Amino acid sequence: MSLTSEEAGVRVRPAIEADEEPLAEIDRLTWSPTATPVPRWAPDKVFFRDAGHVRNTLVAHDGDLVIGFVVLEGSTLCASNAHVQILNGLAVHPDHQGRRVGRALMAAAEAMARRRGARRITLRVLGGNAPARALYLSCGYRIEGVLEGEFLLAGRYVDDVLMALDLTRGS
Repeated sequence: MSLTSEEAGVRVRPAIEADEEPLAEIDRLTWSPTATPVPRWAPDKVFFRDAGHVRNTLVAHDGDLVIGFVVLEGSTLCASNAHVQILNGLAVHPDHQGRRVGRALMAAAEAMARRRGARRITLRVLGGNAPARALYLSCGYRIEGVLEGEFLLAGRYVDDVLMALDLTRGS
């Protein structure tokens, strides 16, 4: 599978183990307390947890240069919600932001969820992460709930916004 975003001039493909270092670097470069509630990674931390994590990651690249990723996983291990996928990570290298790479990754994740037979994609985003929220809204995601003050980050309580895309709409 390879998708092209003509606007971004990038391609999206499934991750391979050789993507480990560039993806870890992108994750480190894009980390901020407004984007994620988890602490900054140690410099030697690996990106892929296991083979499943590799299978669930899509990579944006421009030629041989890896410039972004999205992770789409099963929501839980329960058969009763196997129809739900969760977007569990999205990042674009700072040098390539503003080129619609994130939008290309979101479209690729939606296509992968559909191939997997999903009916919904869910995600969680910090309330103060306005750029990510705007991207998700523009891709058709809707806010389904807000966990007020869910995280204490840098001395401030931050909301956790729950969003979802209904893949059955318009089909």
